[in-house]
Amino acid sequence: MPGYFLGIDPYYIMLVVPALLFALYAQSRVQGTFNKYLRLANSRGYTGARIAREILDSQGLYDVRVEMTGGHLTDHYDPRAKVVRLSQSVYSGTSVAAVGVAAHETGHAIQHKLSYAPLAFRNSLVPVASIGSQMAIPLAILGLIVGIESLVQFGIILFTAVVAFQVITLPVEFNASRRALEVLETGGFLSRQELQPAKKVLNAAALTYVAAAAVGVANLLRLILLSGMGRRRD
Repeated sequence: MPGYFLGIDPYYIMLVVPALLFALYAQSRVQGTFNKYLRLANSRGYTGARIAREILDSQGLYDVRVEMTGGHLTDHYDPRAKVVRLSQSVYSGTSVAAVGVAAHETGHAIQHKLSYAPLAFRNSLVPVASIGSQMAIPLAILGLIVGIESLVQFGIILFTAVVAFQVITLPVEFNASRRALEVLETGGFLSRQELQPAKKVLNAAALTYVAAAAVGVANLLRLILLSGMGRRRD
């Protein structure tokens, strides 16, 4: 007999749906905040690409390249290739928003140079988290349906790695934003009046990582509770 009937999943409604709504709010806020300050040009005329290059050079990171990448808000730092990749609106843009995002990504490059422990730990979780994000929930649900407890537990273990990755991402992102704001202020790249909008953009972006972690934790709790339900029905 199967240990779980797929049509009954109260934990999804109680746990996951509120987290998903929070994630939608976070995404809407970052889009709105970014678009708002995308229209506010920085007084010194820096593009995102130039600000990234100057910050990297000021930190002795001459070997880290700055490249344009496709998409919207797809900006990231690739530690393996040692490349800061900026979306077109950030790479070529002269807005306070573009400067803030570009500086944030250089913050990750600085973390990499300094062997920032949370970043190193997060990077070590990438392989298992990548597999877990695709396979963990399907495996656990399949185990619940067919009543194979070991399959459920394997799915839960895999998804725990995914959640660990999402949680450790929070201090990594917050630290990168803090470094970015410090460099922008001490280097005189933005005026005091422009630092506050840049901070709002970075805070809004950070909220999306909080939301992702909340969704992950909600799904993990759901799987654990469903596993208990399956055992009771057996």
